[in-house]
Parts: sequence; C-alpha cells; structure tokens
Amino acid sequence: MGAMVHIALSKGRILEESLPLLAQAGLSPREDALTTRKLILETERPDVRLVIIRAQDVPTYVRFGAADLGFAGKDVLMEHDGDGLYELLDLGIARCHLAVAEPASLASQDDPRAWMRVRVATKYPRITQRHFAAKGIQTDIIKLYGSMELAPLVGLSDRIVDLVETGQTLRANGLVEVERIADVSARLIANRASMKMKRAALQPIIERLRQAVE
Repeated sequence: MGAMVHIALSKGRILEESLPLLAQAGLSPREDALTTRKLILETERPDVRLVIIRAQDVPTYVRFGAADLGFAGKDVLMEHDGDGLYELLDLGIARCHLAVAEPASLASQDDPRAWMRVRVATKYPRITQRHFAAKGIQTDIIKLYGSMELAPLVGLSDRIVDLVETGQTLRANGLVEVERIADVSARLIANRASMKMKRAALQPIIERLRQAVE
C-alpha cells in the first residue's frame, strides 16, 4: 500500500453533491457520510480517507498539508489567499453566485454606478473590499457569520454581499440583487508539497475525478 491520501470535504451542499462524483471515481465512503458523526471516513480504497470539516477550513487544512486534496467552493478560495494551494479542477457542483443585494425599496431609486461609499454586511470582507475598491467605491464592511438578509432589514447595513443560489431567500426578505460579482462552484484543490511528494498516489485520483466530472 502506498502513501495514505486525505481528501478534505465540507459539510452540507458540497458533501451531498460530491458523493456521486466520489462514487464514479471509486472513492465512496464506507458509511453514510450524511448521517455519521465521524469526521474521518474510510473509503472503498484503503489508501484514501475523507476528512469532513467546515467549508471555511478546507483551504487551511490543504494549505498546511493536513489534507492532500480538498473540495472547496470558489467563494471560500477567493476569500482565502491561495498560498500553498493549486486549484486543479472545476468540479461543476454546488453552483451559485456571489452578488450585491439591497432592499427593493432602495433599489427602485438606486443606481450602482453612482455609489461613492457603501455600508455592506458580508461574511466575505476581502472579496467585498476588492470588488468595490476596483470601482473606486469606499466601503464600511460589517463582518457577519450568518443571515445576511437580516442586516439591511434592521438598519445594520444598506447592502449585503452574499451567495445566491435561487434568490428565494432574498425575495422572501424583500431584497433584490443589484450586482453580480462572480460565479461560484466547487473546485478540486491540492497541497503544493503533496503534489511533489505524493504525485504517484495523487495523479490517478485526480484523473478519475476529472473523468467523473466530464
């Protein structure tokens, strides 16, 4: 048996949507990944394990070599600086996009091209700052960890930057999308050192995942 390979996956939508890909690549977990409380799962292959962690932590685990490969949302990768990581493949799962949204009452008389300074709530401060700085707009950014839609409703911010899947949550809270920042899907990432030291073990896995995506 060669080197043990660890693949970091995030809980939730990415884990759910990655199971068919893993199955096609011969890497299915040996127990139900969606119900087990275990954080390290054996797979069909004795030399490959899955590590289940929070989405925001996947790039960190891969960057520091605690996992060799990882499935991470492009939003998380854009927020995280990509040091020590290679982005190898668009997995085509967990598709959505990042957008700026505001209350419909504000949007009806608002022109994003006229913005000078905006107060934005988001869990993506770096992406938000970069997006507005590129347009020469000053930002007051309020970092939140959940329920962005609430912030404009209670006067915490004028606008939000958040992930949008169907737009239903925005609509339900009287918000509308006014700018699209980036399309998002899950990507296969790799630790740079692992790609050198464990290339023989990793290359076939990457190839099987590539074929599963296609």
